[in-house]
Amino acid sequence: MARTIDASDAPPVTPSIAPAEVAKFSAMAADWWNPDGKFKPLHRFNPTRLRFIRETAEQHFSLPPRQLRPLEGLRLLDIGCGGGLVSEPMARLGALVTGVDASEANIKTALTHAAEQGLTIDYRAGTAEGLLAAGEAAFDIVLNMEVVEHVADPAQFLMDTARLVRPGGLMIVATLNKTAKALATAVIGAEYILRWLPPGTHDWSKFLAPEEVTGPLERAGLETEPAIGVSFQPLSGAWKLSGDTSVNYMIVARRPAA
Repeated sequence: MARTIDASDAPPVTPSIAPAEVAKFSAMAADWWNPDGKFKPLHRFNPTRLRFIRETAEQHFSLPPRQLRPLEGLRLLDIGCGGGLVSEPMARLGALVTGVDASEANIKTALTHAAEQGLTIDYRAGTAEGLLAAGEAAFDIVLNMEVVEHVADPAQFLMDTARLVRPGGLMIVATLNKTAKALATAVIGAEYILRWLPPGTHDWSKFLAPEEVTGPLERAGLETEPAIGVSFQPLSGAWKLSGDTSVNYMIVARRPAA
């Protein structure tokens, strides 16, 4: 099972995490796995991003499609893993998953749920900087999903996480664009009108345009691809990949093989 947490694992205050964000998500940690709770939008969003991750990895590593465990043996880092909504499906697909989050409460939630599901996941309370300082070996896949808009120094965080991608490996970043439409829908609409998320979950001033993501990644040696939009379909209540990157988007970045 996933390891237990020692008190010495308390997350340090580093450029990778703003203390106020840790407190905010720690208060909601117990609700991570409630599909009708505070994280209901993530549960709805999850199928689209999970399918994208799987298909991107299959293409990148030339893996046979439609296999039960296509990621078998690949080392995967889910940075800012929260309660494990992405880590667990990746483990089921065969990946050797390390999930890292600055909130110990989130990690304890993730550990408990993984144990209940019989999954072996290496969950750690810490930061990307902590992994680097500890000399952690680079990963085949680094997932950077809906976390960069919550850190204290996005550019430094992106460059640090890029250093954790091995030669020939890839990173997938998912975040929110800094546009008027994102402010209207992801903040005002989702938090204050529809109440999909608790008010204050997102700070629009921390949203990033795609070039603010690709710039640091490229400076860290990764090759980036154009952003892919993820749009909500109000009639079906589902999320779909689209050409509209004005609110939610994902970026694939690859480190050239040595």
